[in-house]
Amino acid sequence: MSKLETLIRQLCPEGVEYKPLSELFDTRNGYTPSKGNLEFWTNGTIPWFRMEDIRENGRILSKATQYVSRSAVKGDLFPENSIIVATSATIGEHALITVPSLANQRFTYLMLKDQYKDCFSAKFLYYYCFKLDDYCKACLNQGNFASVDMKKFAKFEFPMVPLEIQREIVRILDNFTELTEKLIAELTARKKQFQFYHKQFFEFKKSDCIQIVCIKDICELLTGYPFDSSQFTATGIHLLRGMNIKRGILDYSESNNRYWNSVQGYEKFLLSTDDIVIAMDGSLVGKSYAQVKSNHLPSLLVQRVTRVRVTKANAHYIYHYISSGAFTRYVEKKKTGGAVPHISLKDIANFKIPLPSENMQKEIADSLDRFDALCNDLTSGLPAEIAARQKQYEYYRDKLLTFKKRS
Repeated sequence: MSKLETLIRQLCPEGVEYKPLSELFDTRNGYTPSKGNLEFWTNGTIPWFRMEDIRENGRILSKATQYVSRSAVKGDLFPENSIIVATSATIGEHALITVPSLANQRFTYLMLKDQYKDCFSAKFLYYYCFKLDDYCKACLNQGNFASVDMKKFAKFEFPMVPLEIQREIVRILDNFTELTEKLIAELTARKKQFQFYHKQFFEFKKSDCIQIVCIKDICELLTGYPFDSSQFTATGIHLLRGMNIKRGILDYSESNNRYWNSVQGYEKFLLSTDDIVIAMDGSLVGKSYAQVKSNHLPSLLVQRVTRVRVTKANAHYIYHYISSGAFTRYVEKKKTGGAVPHISLKDIANFKIPLPSENMQKEIADSLDRFDALCNDLTSGLPAEIAARQKQYEYYRDKLLTFKKRS
């Protein structure tokens, strides 16, 4: 019998009591200080967390990618060891914040009430909130904008597990998390190795007869239409927005998906297979690009995204050159600063590309398509292997966090 099983048998053989979220936590929404007040965003010392922080740096956070000044704070900061839970837009994400902080309005803060601070380990609550994430996905308001039904949110129950059991579960999950992350890191290192070879394909010799052209010379460029969010529909034509573009992959998962009821009048903005789409703003500007596949269609292009339709070259070659790192480096030099970095259509149009012969373009594109399948194919490549490891981890985490409810 494991130590955990022994503890459960000794300390709570009849099960555990559950209490609703509203009884255990004080809750408040985050907010965004006015972007129009430069004082709020200059020489900031207070971390202001967004979804990008979780995507870039994980779920246990002490540093943010953006900071605000003390003058931007309304009242008190949210206390350390609070948990932020995404309750609008991208549902199903949370993080443990280990420092006093702010977050944007997409997050609801969970702050443990004083009378329960000695009853819980912050790390145990962090792990248990993976169950809360799943619950939130099943408790959405009906409408065009994804948001959690906060009345149901308040009723989510947490188990009153003895602290000794909490600490043992945290120990097990910390170790399991570390092992899983090491395995995923090894797989990711292999992926980076492939990406290194990717760059080598674009180191041409003088004898290769290379032309240097701008994207605008060989492609048609178009920015999207400002569709009215109040008219989004529950089903219909996909709307491709910047948040759907994630480092070479188009993500149409339910929480990110928006629809339009008809293409009539918007035919100009319909995407086609092999179109390249580039997000023009956001913290990942210069890294958010992807190539459209047939399974992404039909889709309509939304504002702040550029469509690059290749007309005088091999579309796959052009996409692979963009994803080689050259475009990211170019955008780093050209993007505007501020709270929301931005690249202009003019600068995208002037991005220069080395263009070899048609045969060489095809050879490079075919080779890199095979590399791309190995690195990025969701059914048979490295992502599939990583996803399998992640799924196994989530299964055992859920088992460890499932407790008998005391009658």
